[in-house]
Amino acid sequence: MSKQSRDELTAAIAAAVIRFQDATDRVDAAAAQALGVNRTDLLCIGLLLRGGGMTAGELATAAGLSPAATTAAIERLEAAGYAGRTRDEVDRRRVLVRPTASVEKRTSELYDPLRPAGTARLNRYNRAELELILDFLDQGEKLQNQQADRIRALDADE
Repeated sequence: MSKQSRDELTAAIAAAVIRFQDATDRVDAAAAQALGVNRTDLLCIGLLLRGGGMTAGELATAAGLSPAATTAAIERLEAAGYAGRTRDEVDRRRVLVRPTASVEKRTSELYDPLRPAGTARLNRYNRAELELILDFLDQGEKLQNQQADRIRALDADE
């Protein structure tokens, strides 16, 4: 049992979360540099890879970008060979932005080694601890999204 008080432990967790976010940021900065893209474009690449393709409007919403910024990002990704626009096979009126095989291969080279390393770290925990970690991360995501909305609303009020 830790000798830290509840307040000290809470503060230590908060500090650890900040360090974790900073470390994640450094990995993404290194990946963006390796891919030759900016951080916004890296975000769009990740969204496209996870979504398998989406409309420009869906990408804008998911990335929190304006339509103009989204169009510029898509054009940069196309120029780099990382994304392409195709007609939706179900609804031919829709145009989807899809990641290319090139970006799938390159991001796999960069990020795939994280999976076994992360899994090895998680294997140290029992099922109840893993469920607690998952809950903490899910709640943290909700909190971060709420705070992003709050900050955007402050900006809109000015």
